[in-house]
Amino acid sequence: MKLYLDSADESQWTLPAGCPPVQGVTTNPTLVLQAGLPVSLTGYRQLVMAAGSHRLSELMLQLPRADAGEAADWLGQLLPLARQARVRLTIKLPCHPDWQYVLQEVQAWGVPTLLTGLSNPMQLLWAQQQGANWVAPYVGRLQADGRDVWSLMKACVSVQQQGPQLLAASIKSADVLSQLMALGAAAATVRPDFAASLATDPLTLAAMAQFDADVQSSQAHA
Repeated sequence: MKLYLDSADESQWTLPAGCPPVQGVTTNPTLVLQAGLPVSLTGYRQLVMAAGSHRLSELMLQLPRADAGEAADWLGQLLPLARQARVRLTIKLPCHPDWQYVLQEVQAWGVPTLLTGLSNPMQLLWAQQQGANWVAPYVGRLQADGRDVWSLMKACVSVQQQGPQLLAASIKSADVLSQLMALGAAAATVRPDFAASLATDPLTLAAMAQFDADVQSSQAHA
């Protein structure tokens, strides 16, 4: 399963030893604002250049407005910059019919697309019919709303061979991450601090301490 970091703050893009390499970074207007960047073409150009300097393979950027003309203008400037930085761009859009024309415009440029905020099976079928490359349900929000999350996750996984790949968004639980891995989810997004917190584990540390104590005890009686 691929891992993406949920952050537009490049100071958070380096994880400690014990974490696997991440595939890339995914952002949205909220994360861009939190990072102190403008939600504008200027801010997005900065993100592309930062991704290149960090040698990230992929960067997922969410367009801020349902404006196909603006999308074309931004892609005309961002794509050459991404090629120069050797970063693969994926464009994120809300999973909503208001964004259909923008989706079609992005697809006409040959850019991978991700439909975010997917929350039910009808949206999944629509995303599949639209030819989206990725779908991103917000797992935590669905759970908080009392939805049957795992039925939807299984449905998303079932269409991966002939449809969009599942990018389970904003995972904040090791147990949920394990279940997604076991289910066969293509990818998940995590916050950098959460990923770093799993680089080691109290149970692992306790086992190591026991091993060290037993080594010392054995040597003392040698």
